[in-house]
Amino acid sequence: MIENLGAQLWVVLPELLLALGAMALLMLGAFRGQGTTGLVTWLAVVLLIVVGILVLRQPGGQAFGGSFISDSYARFLKILALIGSIATLVMSTEFLSSPDRRIFEYAILVLLSTLGMLVLISAGDLITLYLGLELMSLALYVVAASHRDNVKSTEAGLKYFVLGALSSGMLLYGASLIYGFTGTVSFAGIAAATKTGSVGIIFGLVFLFAGMCFKVSAVPFHMWTPDVYEGAPTPVTAFFASAPKVAAIAVFARVALTAFPGITFQWQQIIVFVSIASMALGSFAAIGQTNIKRLMAYSSIGHMGFALVGLAAGTVEGAQGVLTYIAIYVAMTLGSFAVIMAIKRNGQSFEKISDFSGLSRTNPLLAFFFAMLLFSLAGVPPLAGFFAKWYVFVAAIKGGLFTLSVIGVLTSVVGAYYYLLIVKTMYFDEPLATLDPVRIELRTVLAISGIFNILFFAYPGPLVSAAAAAAKSLF
Repeated sequence: MIENLGAQLWVVLPELLLALGAMALLMLGAFRGQGTTGLVTWLAVVLLIVVGILVLRQPGGQAFGGSFISDSYARFLKILALIGSIATLVMSTEFLSSPDRRIFEYAILVLLSTLGMLVLISAGDLITLYLGLELMSLALYVVAASHRDNVKSTEAGLKYFVLGALSSGMLLYGASLIYGFTGTVSFAGIAAATKTGSVGIIFGLVFLFAGMCFKVSAVPFHMWTPDVYEGAPTPVTAFFASAPKVAAIAVFARVALTAFPGITFQWQQIIVFVSIASMALGSFAAIGQTNIKRLMAYSSIGHMGFALVGLAAGTVEGAQGVLTYIAIYVAMTLGSFAVIMAIKRNGQSFEKISDFSGLSRTNPLLAFFFAMLLFSLAGVPPLAGFFAKWYVFVAAIKGGLFTLSVIGVLTSVVGAYYYLLIVKTMYFDEPLATLDPVRIELRTVLAISGIFNILFFAYPGPLVSAAAAAAKSLF
């Protein structure tokens, strides 16, 4: 029994270390005061790197009766989530250096949210799924409102909390219906019980998917996204746009493909509708935006729609497309937010698209990298974003979803308009005042993500192979 417990604890070792490390840093901050904000933040970065190394070296297996699954799929997505969290903390150092924003709890909340993501990614049943989801979400609600003296930040946290509570209730109702009609909460047990979908199971599936659509900010559960992205501090917005999206897409795909393989046709219709609606709204609603963070919010809605195109295929190749897409999306998003955070004049941050006017003349390198990231987000070849869309569209076509692929391509063309508008502002409008020097943390994140996006076409093998191996472990 003890040996068995030891083996199970080994499977959850990264999560245990992250939980204990977060508690230790909380005690350090509580006893030493707000002056330890910088120290706690950098220790949190080191802790996440150690956890990432453990995840890479972790053997496959299951723990607690299959409630917690460690496989290639989980490892791939955990590394992505950890990268998003590490980059967020690194980019947050300037935000936290201001005397009125020295809040050591910020890094702790990011750690606890990341812990929820890791649990969510490895969820093997509905109970673990809900525990991971709530641990992730509760920390996100607080961190959205972390700038307590800012009315917009407080409003963003409150909006996210109220709508998040509603989505959690819908997800729980769906989970209870599924449990009631199948008699089990494990994904494997649900798969065995749903060879033929009863009406009750379909109803439960709809509510379950509704809750998960909220977490990936897919239409029609996207309402919170623009307001929260705009109101939250910019480093927090960068966090929302990267790591939590990875965890939400991860559990979305795992639930659909492992718990409901017997009723693929039924859930496929839901995914196709959500995907089309998200791509369309993300492309058209962003056109009139003047705030760069709101534009990135609609952009993320559209990109989640593109990612769901691969899931709609319901095949190994589709799952591989989703994983490749989300990995490239994280790189594009983190780089873009590094640029947004770098736009400062006399210590003042700016968020209007017009504030990027003439950036190519005041900071040519920054403008070049941002332009490349925007072209990549638009899906212009040979940048990484083009290949991300290529993989999901090819998978959808092979799965017989021709109409979905055509709509995806058309909305991608529409979406290119507002990305090109920012490029036009940077290169053809008259420059404003010179920017403040860009901090080394932002330059590092931007350089890594920018080079990855530009040179991905030259050596895509490692990422594509890892995504293929991760996708196969689901089937």
